Amino acid sequence: MAEAATATATATATATATATQSPPAGAQAVQRALGLLHCFHDNGPDLSASDLARRMELSVSTAHRLARTLVSAGFLEQDEQTARYRLGPAVAELGQLSFHQRGLHLAGPELDLLSRRTHTTADLAIRSGPHAVILVGGSVRPDTGLGLRRPLHSTALGKVLLAWPRPGEAAVSALGPLPSFTDRTITEPALLEEELSRVRTTGHALNDGESAAGVRTVAVPVLDAAGQARFALAVRSTPAHLTDDRLDWFLAHTRTCADALAVLLLPPEQRP
Repeated sequence: MAEAATATATATATATATATQSPPAGAQAVQRALGLLHCFHDNGPDLSASDLARRMELSVSTAHRLARTLVSAGFLEQDEQTARYRLGPAVAELGQLSFHQRGLHLAGPELDLLSRRTHTTADLAIRSGPHAVILVGGSVRPDTGLGLRRPLHSTALGKVLLAWPRPGEAAVSALGPLPSFTDRTITEPALLEEELSRVRTTGHALNDGESAAGVRTVAVPVLDAAGQARFALAVRSTPAHLTDDRLDWFLAHTRTCADALAVLLLPPEQRP
């Protein structure tokens, strides 16, 4: 329940920020429509026009008008009986196209092999705003195909994506408040910057109970030729399994997998 509430609050904040930023002249409707789609990030129940209006800080009539426009384009669909909205087929189609265009369907066997060799959960993530979004791996639910959206600052995947950012991605100072999930979560931007410096020096990130008690994760980047993290790759287990004295062994297998993924997922001219 706490995780669901956090996800809802995060989705609301993302949608509100998208809606309230000052867009270029003439782009407000597009900005608001994108914000409306972001309201569904938490994979919760269908949303009414009132729900969308509240999350977007808009009037109900404006939210309804935007939603109806997205319904007509296939990006949302509306239940005939409840009049509530959910994501539409156009979003699913674009998602599948993006998944295959990125070559992510090729990553599954490599992650399965890494997981079997290390007896861990292996995940591959990209950055989406203030989150690391897992697209392939053991954390992707087989019934829905959905992975986890986790805050950058409290995860090994997120630290990797912060340590080797791509152009245009927000710095730590722009992430806003860093919420605490355990007593080990880094919540001070200056301390997070120090942690990211260590990540760049060692070439890997560690999450040692910072997102949840009893969870330990180590992550490495999948770098391109410009030295930017196109993806982050992690193995996750317990502190009793992923121990300090075996860390180099886990890292060796994870880096081997990251090298293979760079070949599979990046065009030849973008590989390191």
